[in-house]
Amino acid sequence: MDIKILDARSSKELLTLTGLGKATTIADVKTQVHLKKRNLYADRQSFRTSSKGKSLKDDCTLESLDLGRSGKLYFKDLGPQVGWTTVFMTEYAGPLFIYLLFYMRPALIYGAANVNAVRQPVVQLAAVCWTFHYAKRLFETVFVHRFSHATMPILNIFKNSSYYWGFAAFVAYFVNHPLYTPPAGGDIQIYGGLAFFLFCELGNFSIHVAFRNLRPPGTKERRIPQPTANPMTFLFSMVSCPNYTYEAGAWIAFSVMTQCLPALLFTTAGFVQMAIWALGKHRNYKKEFSNYPRSRKSIVPFLL
Repeated sequence: MDIKILDARSSKELLTLTGLGKATTIADVKTQVHLKKRNLYADRQSFRTSSKGKSLKDDCTLESLDLGRSGKLYFKDLGPQVGWTTVFMTEYAGPLFIYLLFYMRPALIYGAANVNAVRQPVVQLAAVCWTFHYAKRLFETVFVHRFSHATMPILNIFKNSSYYWGFAAFVAYFVNHPLYTPPAGGDIQIYGGLAFFLFCELGNFSIHVAFRNLRPPGTKERRIPQPTANPMTFLFSMVSCPNYTYEAGAWIAFSVMTQCLPALLFTTAGFVQMAIWALGKHRNYKKEFSNYPRSRKSIVPFLL
């Protein structure tokens, strides 16, 4: 079987692969293309049956695609790639370092005259919470997460890092500022926010562990997420992405605890992005699984 590889944008023929069998997979096609064009390694390649079609999975066979005796595949260059672990480590290590720089070296940011300024207890709690959150994320990146895709476009590392790093500096500047004033609600607001923050962080970690156990090691198998024996996973019965629900809850709690507008803006921006991701994942679940629970929402129980 001969397969013509066409550019997905221009429909221009790039090359022709010959002598392929019916059992040849898309992964095999990627290997053959890489042999002919050495700069196009497998993770950089995407194939579809039409120019604007959906990207084909690596385990799809040419026979299952019904391309005919002399078929066509449309190719898209995904650009230079970088590993997900590298991306996450960069994204999360930056905010941790930046925030602690503002907290531990105030003279560099606010001037030498503010070195001995008295810190409010909530400022110290905020630093602990911020450090705990991003340390947890780094831990999860290395020991918990299993990624369905090995890489992502390298440009995303700059886009994502600018978001996380920029907001870290924005929030840290105001929370650690010598003129910062504690919340109007006093200890009730501070420690109530702290308690809810820790609750949501535990819930978020529990969901990530549940997602990890949902996919057997070394596979890309997908199953319908369900609550486990851990009561923190009960949210699976209400939303498709409870990890985002807990994440948003943690930052709402942080914003309440610090009563800081930049923290609230960070929370709002994060929630909007997570809602977009959650809605997309929710739609995919419903398309992929005919028996997917119809009562579930995407991120906010009963609402969204």
